[in-house]
Amino acid sequence: MSNAIVIGSGVAGLAAAIRLAMKGYAVKVFEAADTPGGKLAEFTEGGYRFDMGPSLFTRPDLVEELFREANVDMAGRFSYLKLDEANRYFWEDGTRVTGWCDAQRFALELEQALGVPQEATNKHLKRASELLASTGRTFLEHSLHRPSELLQGGFLKALTSVRAGELFRSLDAMNRSVFGDNPKAVQLFDRFATYNGSDPYRTPGLMRMIPGLEHGQGAFYPVAGMYSITRALHLLAVDLGVRFHFNAPVERILLDDTRRRATGVRVNGAEHKAKVVVSNMDVVPTYRRLLPDVKAPERTLRQERSSSALVFYWGIQAGHAELGLHNILFSNDYKAEFDHLFSKLEVFDDPTVYINITSKYTPGDAPKGCANWFTMINAPRDVGQYDAATIALARKAILGKVRRTLGIDLEPLIQVERMLDPRSIAVRTSSHQGSLYGTSSNGPWAAFLRHPNDHPRIKGLHFCGGSVHPGGGIPLALLSARIATSPVPTMKTIEQTAHV
Repeated sequence: MSNAIVIGSGVAGLAAAIRLAMKGYAVKVFEAADTPGGKLAEFTEGGYRFDMGPSLFTRPDLVEELFREANVDMAGRFSYLKLDEANRYFWEDGTRVTGWCDAQRFALELEQALGVPQEATNKHLKRASELLASTGRTFLEHSLHRPSELLQGGFLKALTSVRAGELFRSLDAMNRSVFGDNPKAVQLFDRFATYNGSDPYRTPGLMRMIPGLEHGQGAFYPVAGMYSITRALHLLAVDLGVRFHFNAPVERILLDDTRRRATGVRVNGAEHKAKVVVSNMDVVPTYRRLLPDVKAPERTLRQERSSSALVFYWGIQAGHAELGLHNILFSNDYKAEFDHLFSKLEVFDDPTVYINITSKYTPGDAPKGCANWFTMINAPRDVGQYDAATIALARKAILGKVRRTLGIDLEPLIQVERMLDPRSIAVRTSSHQGSLYGTSSNGPWAAFLRHPNDHPRIKGLHFCGGSVHPGGGIPLALLSARIATSPVPTMKTIEQTAHV
């Protein structure tokens, strides 16, 4: 049996380890932290439980796929609910919209709350679902760097199905062409650019497909919280024989004398040999720290990074029935907010605030009558601008937005508080500059410029996770693991070839 090594145990690393184990490899995972999950982590404090990272769950079929292919019953290991509503949207003038997952119901809601004709919303969401099923499926589920695979995946057909405006106009321009006389509707649909850390005023209109996830395929909630995804995949990997080494940061990816084949990794001065190495680490530190003697793809590494986040985890001594699982409090000036995010690289003084409250569905996540608020604003990548004063001003801005929009004086209700900023994201998860999604998608060809899932010159070296193709977020991370491991031969194939 040959060895395979995975660097990092984020959700993509866990999925890669599972897939390699299913191919017959003896798999080792080396993780710098003391627990698995990467960004998909959790903590408890003062009777409150918080998911630290991703909070929206779509495409549960990609988790189910791993259990099905491993021939392991998922029952009792992982379960989820299909949600009726994806988000609740709030503006300071009192306007409120429920983002129902059912497209027809959502269209009716937008007509009643914002005056948007149902026909316009239905047409927009239908196109989103069409793009997901055609272009999205091809671009996201196949390598863009393997010509034969692209042809098999229907690349030419998918590309020709894209309208010129969807490729060469911005998402905001596309949304204004549909909802131009309704700025709140435009802002609501512009927000989907943040799902991959991008700017709606620069990311291509093709990103209009993203609402097709929530309002076509549906939004879901893991019954025991988001960390239950990590827990389920980690235990599945262990059951398949994967060995995990925590508090074990990889120091170097080892290569043979020709530098054309990966041969293992070095950890704490010890060498671990392997035929296959998969890096789930952000691609920038992978090259800078683990492959310092290999010529790096500088053009790729210099691409504009995605946005980061500033998160306050607050234990709140109140329930607030008007809030749901996912809540959005919109900025009064969206254009200025994104200008600060990507041009000025400053935290905006009137940010859009996202509040995730899992205790709405898992009461044990907070003491009785209380709620666990995961309170996040989009923040610029870290280029040295963050300090205590910046964090204090951001906190004040969030509290002000909550007070003006919801009428809640939150400060006296905060019982527990912890904070995560771009600096700590970078340290905790090795995400370059604290960017959550690797590179941004602020350009029509951004998807084609992401780092491939295979090294073009080093055999046996593969990449998965949010910083490489197809991008960030749980579904894309799981897809990256599938793409990265797909060309790796099974041990049975290797043995048969050896006997020929």
